[in-house]
Amino acid sequence: MNLSIVIPLLNEQDSLPELYDWIIRVLNTYQYTYEIIFVDDGSTDGSWQVIKKVAEKDRNVQGIRFLRNYGKSQALHAGFKKAQGEVIITMDADLQDSPEEIPSLYNMIVQEEFDLVSGWKKKRYDSVLAKNLPSKLFNWAARKTSGLTLHDFNCGLKAYHHEVVKNIEVSGEMHRYIPVLAKNAGFTRITEKIVQHQARKYGVTKFGMSRFINGFLDLITISFLSHFGKRPMHFFGALGVLMFFIGFLFAAYLGIDKLFIHPHGRLIADRPQFYIALTTMLIGTQLFIAGFLGEIILKTKTNEERYKIKECVSHQQL
Repeated sequence: MNLSIVIPLLNEQDSLPELYDWIIRVLNTYQYTYEIIFVDDGSTDGSWQVIKKVAEKDRNVQGIRFLRNYGKSQALHAGFKKAQGEVIITMDADLQDSPEEIPSLYNMIVQEEFDLVSGWKKKRYDSVLAKNLPSKLFNWAARKTSGLTLHDFNCGLKAYHHEVVKNIEVSGEMHRYIPVLAKNAGFTRITEKIVQHQARKYGVTKFGMSRFINGFLDLITISFLSHFGKRPMHFFGALGVLMFFIGFLFAAYLGIDKLFIHPHGRLIADRPQFYIALTTMLIGTQLFIAGFLGEIILKTKTNEERYKIKECVSHQQL
C-alpha cells in the first residue's frame, strides 16, 4: 500500500464530506493504493455518522471512535498503530490543509528518502494575536531547544516513512513535537516543505490560548526527556550530590570553627550557616533519591492503556 492518510478530528461533520471528496480526487489522479483512517476524538456532533456513511461506500476508509475526547496525540497514536501504508500522511479535518500537497509529500519520502517531512504554513490565514504571533514564539523556542531548523513544528500536515510512526510514542500533548520525537528515536533525515494554508470554512478552532502555555511546558518536558529520559540519575543524582556537597562544606566549616577557632562562641544552631547546611543536605538527599527511584521506574515500567476506543468501523465489518 502506497499511502495511509490519518485524520484526527473533533466535531467536523460539515467539512468531512468535502475533505473526503477532495482527497479521493487527488489519490485517483495519481493512482495510489491507499487507506484513509478517520480518528474521531470524542465528537459530539454527527461526525461519526458521516465517517460510517463514507466507510460503507469506500472499502479503503476506516474509522476509529474514542469513548471521549482524549486529545490529538492519542488520536494520532491510534491512527499510527493501525496504518499499513509505506508512507503515512497526517492532516487536519478542517479543510485548512490541502490534499493537493499529498503527491509532493509522498515523493519526498519515497524518492528523496526523507524520514519525515513537516509542512510549513508560511502564509497563514489565522488571527495574528490568537495564533500567528504565539506560534512564531513557540517555534523559535522549539528550534533553540531541539536543534531542528523547522519553521512550523505543529503543522498538522506531515508525511512519515512507515518505520517512523512505528517507532515513536505520541502521548500526552506531544503531537506538537513529533519531529523531535523522531529525531530522538534516531531518524535524522527530517525536512520541511512550504504548504498551502487555507482559511477555516466550517466550524471554529478547537484550540485556545492555553495550548501555547501547555506547549511550552511540554517543550521543557521533551527537552529534559531527550537528554535524561533514559538516565534520570545523571541529572537528579549529579544535582543531589552537588547540593549535598555544598551542605557538607558548610557543616564542616561550622564544626571546625566551633571546635578549634571559636569554641566559646555562639551555638551552631544559632548561626545561619547551620540552616544552609541542613537545607542543602536534605535537598541533595531528596534529589539523589528521586534519581534512584527514576531509575527503578524506568527499569520496571509497562505500557499503560492511554485511551479507550468505543467502536471501530472498517469495510470488513460492514
